[in-house]
Parts: sequence; structure tokens; C-alpha cells
Amino acid sequence: MPASGGYNVPLRPVAPGAVLYDNGPLVTHPGGGAGGADASALQTALGNSTYGFGHAISSGYRMADDFTVTGSGWNITTITFYAYQTGSTTTSTINNVNLRIWNGVPGVGSIVFGDTTTNRLASSSQSNIYRVLDTGLGDTARPIMADVVTVNTFLGPAPTGSTGRPAARWLRPVGAASNDRWANTEARLQRAAVGSHSQHLEPCGRYRQQHAAGLPFVVQGDGGTGPPQHRRPLRRRRRRRRRQRRRTAAR
Repeated sequence: MPASGGYNVPLRPVAPGAVLYDNGPLVTHPGGGAGGADASALQTALGNSTYGFGHAISSGYRMADDFTVTGSGWNITTITFYAYQTGSTTTSTINNVNLRIWNGVPGVGSIVFGDTTTNRLASSSQSNIYRVLDTGLGDTARPIMADVVTVNTFLGPAPTGSTGRPAARWLRPVGAASNDRWANTEARLQRAAVGSHSQHLEPCGRYRQQHAAGLPFVVQGDGGTGPPQHRRPLRRRRRRRRRQRRRTAAR
């Protein structure tokens, strides 16, 4: 059984690769959920009662949250998002995720990766976390799935904004399941909300609402190495240098 006060636990990486950015936490009561699973509990005494926000492809809704690339840039291999379908079993029903990464606020900045049609979902599996209220830690209606999305792209540092700091990148994922799909927000004990995210209605091309709670996601890959280098040009340069040395020696 967990301690009575619970915990704020960082997200566990699902895919291989170093964690470059973690927009959690999500677990508040490790081992405190149904059958010993982890619980992501909303703090009802602080006014939290919304389990999640819709972002199904069929509905046209998208979620958006920001992150900042540090150092000389990131080679991003995967991004893991978290979502649930109310009433599902622990077998994931999520079968499609597409996303765009924006340089700046979506609809204002420019798109640096992704589109609205390509299914980039590599895997979707039960995360061993249930989305619950703190008044019902044993609830099993909302098993949270970890959705690993393939990115395989390099993102350099964003241009410096008016604040003198790098501007934020924004993720805008949307998913499909056999029924409505919901994005759960972060969960922390003794805190009403942390960060913020936006919900976007695609047909209208505008944000529906700004919500005072961040979306949990994990960016993985390789940081600080710059874009992937192609080896073939390097081999060619080495061959040219060897030929030049042979010509010099033959003179």
C-alpha cells in the first residue's frame, strides 16, 4: 500500500533512447490503484474533476502543449503520449496517432515536422496506470495507454523570442480508437494544476479553450549531437586524401 499522502512520480520511459524532455508527472499513488496498479488521481478537494479532454480524429479536436529544445538540438526518435478510452479493457484500442510540431504557437508559427494524415503510431500498450479521482483510487474505468509515436527527426534550438529565451516548440497530436479517445492531464498531489495546454477544434481552425493543466508526454532520442551525419561523404573525402598522398609520394 502506498503512503497515505501519495507521491508525484516521473513518467517511466516506454521506448528506447535517452529522455530529452518529460512533461509529467502522471502517477500520484504508485501501487495504490486497482490490483496494485498505479493511480493518476485528480485532487477533488482542489476542484479537479475533469478526467481528460477529447482529441479523437473523428471529432476534429486536437491537443497542444509546448516544450523547449535545449543545447545544440535534439535527434528525436520517439514521443510517448498518454490517453485512455472510458470503459475499455487493459488492451489498447488506440490505432492511429498523427501529429505536427510547430515552431511557436500552432496556427501562428511554422510547422517543422509532421502532418495531419500520416499514422506515426509505433505501439500502444497499457501503462499500468488508471485515471481516477482521489475519492475512488480503485476505479478501473479508465486504463491509461502509452502511445509511442515515431518521429526520427532533428530539431535545432528554436529562434530566440522577445523574452531573450528560445521560443517554445508546440506538439499537436490527435488519435483514433474504436470509440472516443481522451487525453489525461498531469496529476500532482497538493497542487490544483501545473502548466497549461490548449484544445483545438480543427474545422474551425481555432483554439477552443486554454486549460490550466499540462499534458504528460515524454520526448526521447539523442541530445546535443546535431543532425545525423551521413558517412558516405566522409569516406569519399578520405579516399581523395589517400589518392592525393599516393600521387605526392609518386612524384
